Amino acid sequence: MRPENSILAASHLSVGEDTIIEACDDPPLPEFGLIEQVWETNAIPAEEISERVSAAVLQLPLEDIPAGGEVALGVGSRGIANLPAIVTNVVTTLDDAGYEPFVFPAMGSHGGATSEGQRGMLSELGVNEQVIGCEIRSSMDVVEVGRTPDRDVPVVADSNAVAADAIIPINRVKPHTDFDGTVESGLSKMLVIGMGKQRGAQIAHKWAVDWSFRNMIPEITNQLIESLPIVGGIAIVEDQHDETALIEGVPPSGFLDREKELLEQAYDIMPKLPFEELDLVVFDKQGKEVSGQGMDTNVIGRRPFSINEPAPEKPNIKRIFTRSLSEATHGNAMGIGSADIIHVDIVAELDTQTTLINALTASTIRGVKLPPVVETDRAGVVAALSTIGVVETETVRVLRAPDTMHLHRLYVSPALIEEARKRDDLQVVTEAVPISFDDGQFSDEYPYE
Repeated sequence: MRPENSILAASHLSVGEDTIIEACDDPPLPEFGLIEQVWETNAIPAEEISERVSAAVLQLPLEDIPAGGEVALGVGSRGIANLPAIVTNVVTTLDDAGYEPFVFPAMGSHGGATSEGQRGMLSELGVNEQVIGCEIRSSMDVVEVGRTPDRDVPVVADSNAVAADAIIPINRVKPHTDFDGTVESGLSKMLVIGMGKQRGAQIAHKWAVDWSFRNMIPEITNQLIESLPIVGGIAIVEDQHDETALIEGVPPSGFLDREKELLEQAYDIMPKLPFEELDLVVFDKQGKEVSGQGMDTNVIGRRPFSINEPAPEKPNIKRIFTRSLSEATHGNAMGIGSADIIHVDIVAELDTQTTLINALTASTIRGVKLPPVVETDRAGVVAALSTIGVVETETVRVLRAPDTMHLHRLYVSPALIEEARKRDDLQVVTEAVPISFDDGQFSDEYPYE
């Protein structure tokens, strides 16, 4: 949708604050204070990234690559900390070892399912030829490298990667938003879906309806390792502050087993909301660099559009109000259906084509259904709190966060502040004060960080 049409659609879809206030009898709103989660982290210092990356690369069986051989490095489209430095040092280490590395986008249908779009997404992440010191070969062409034995499902892979002498995916290992399994988002998923480009991603999501990702990804990963010269992967695990906590070379011999162990580590340290029962959560933004579903389903406890997968048991959030799309998501509102109410800014920023392509590829069109649209923050908060039954401002449990990835500091209502005082893992930063609005929008008197 073109910007002028987006603005027009926004004005037609949204409901004004006066209308919301009148319908809800102008209820009093809770105050907000600031709390902080107390995390013990051990991030890799920036000056040690190069050494850690080089050691990880040298953990792989490089002797299996012919002298001077081409090595295809799969790089995705998520907001991974230190990604340019990590990719650059993988390239440098392989160069020094006498090989010819190149990067290919391993991101499924992202970037509008075009080679130019995927190259552009890598560039926005700081991964371009000038920075990393090697060629980027971006194409949506794939080659069928086999079929699964029982279901006869085509297994496809990026044509540039298939033609190389070796393949090494570089990816963060973390919980996935759509399913639970022994391996979720990480090296194996990058091989199956990311390296499969738009066609591979679409095949995988269609078959997942009856097969399930938890079973599909390990099986196809094994088949890809047997069929292609995959010499391992560079696995990354991040801490609660989204900083690099681990960089490791994972050889193909223990690919799935080691990734399972790394996933367990990632689950242990992933940032979460510190309360299991919440009346309202306000997220300032959502986006693809935050989570594949815009808002991480593991954080919000909702998975309403996943393929035959149950939602996480906790937390239980009665209402979610989402205020905007991140700049980096480029209008992709995948997962907006998890919100109960959205701000008009989201509709104005929405790229319907990119969003729908993502939803069609992932077979999750319910995830892009638009919730009710309001013109102001005040209208969103009032509408949400007026639809959860009888609530008191002293006891209502309201939380506001930047997004589902950044959960260190949080605005919370007085009831949650009092609970935070009793916990060692939480610290009260500022006491509660009335919410300040400027023409109905949050005025943000207190910064998160």
